[in-house]
Amino acid sequence: MTPRVRTSLATTFLTVSLAISAFAQDTAHDIRRPDGKPASHTKQVKVYVMLGQSNMLGFGRVGPKETKGSLEFMVKEKGKYPFLVDDSGQWIARQDVRYVHVMDQRGVDYRDLEKFGDVRNEWLVPNRSFGPELGFGHVLGQFHDEPVLLLKACIGNRSLGWDLLPPGSERFEFEVTERGSKKVTKVFAGYRDVANFWDKGTEPKPVPWYAGRQYDADVAHAKAVLKNLAKYVPDYQGQGYEVAGFVWWQGHKDQSDALASRYELNLVNLIKSLRKDFAAPDARFVLATGCGNPGREGLGLKIAEAQLAVDGGRGKYPEFKGNVKAVDTRAFWREADVSPANQGYHYNHNAETYLETGLSLGWAMVELLRAGK
Repeated sequence: MTPRVRTSLATTFLTVSLAISAFAQDTAHDIRRPDGKPASHTKQVKVYVMLGQSNMLGFGRVGPKETKGSLEFMVKEKGKYPFLVDDSGQWIARQDVRYVHVMDQRGVDYRDLEKFGDVRNEWLVPNRSFGPELGFGHVLGQFHDEPVLLLKACIGNRSLGWDLLPPGSERFEFEVTERGSKKVTKVFAGYRDVANFWDKGTEPKPVPWYAGRQYDADVAHAKAVLKNLAKYVPDYQGQGYEVAGFVWWQGHKDQSDALASRYELNLVNLIKSLRKDFAAPDARFVLATGCGNPGREGLGLKIAEAQLAVDGGRGKYPEFKGNVKAVDTRAFWREADVSPANQGYHYNHNAETYLETGLSLGWAMVELLRAGK
């Protein structure tokens, strides 16, 4: 099965010089305007694998400038993020970060992002969208002297408790209420089970999918890119690479009582499985809270709490101390009346939400990298 590939063959990401307040901190983070030079290709490529569902794919609206909450509106009408444009008001591109997106069942699609940031480019035009890679790439591009590759492997509408279930996950039982208030104990799938749930005491009825199928596909597609870096990273000279970190943004599809109850456990297993599968035991892991809604009540809140619980600084998982960080991005929610759309599970397509989330994830990753030196 061939993944869809979207790639920058020379540059990605707009330049950023930003002071933000992220995850309840008042620390200013400044990003300098890049010098326009590519990174040294005598050094290993630093790879960041980005996973999740549709919000990781990206629904931050680029424009037009008349649309509230779009990137062009924030920059050109509200005067925010002035570092995204040069003195003449043109988007600024940087030369030291590459972006590749592989997506299941979509064929192959190469796109040149050499002028990412140029409104003439098909990627950054009013009807296009972007994800957290935009802000994340700026932060890590500034931090590293090495070339940076953002390798996004994801597709929308996928749950951690079924589609992305990591290897080794076991079946579990959960009591659900069916029509007529009848309580029934269901068995929920373990890794590679052929049905997502079934009545206890019965056999699962196979469906054309299996638990963890999307996890397997995303990992395989990402590895295929890593085996062919010369194809995806311009001027690659065989110097090798390091999977330096993982980035996770997901949650909306797990909003059922059963899956929400297992989210924390599944997330812990995901972190361990990814490090094992990519032979990267020291790779840092950052994640953003998010279910595509504010995450302050109901199952959205339950999942946000599960996401925050894995943070290594909280002490619940000592093995994650100094290498796993959960970023609380719920303050970046913007209401529909100041956004391009009224679609809560995609954060109303608000560009500020997606940019701030990416920046916050980037600074969280830098914090972990600095702590490990």
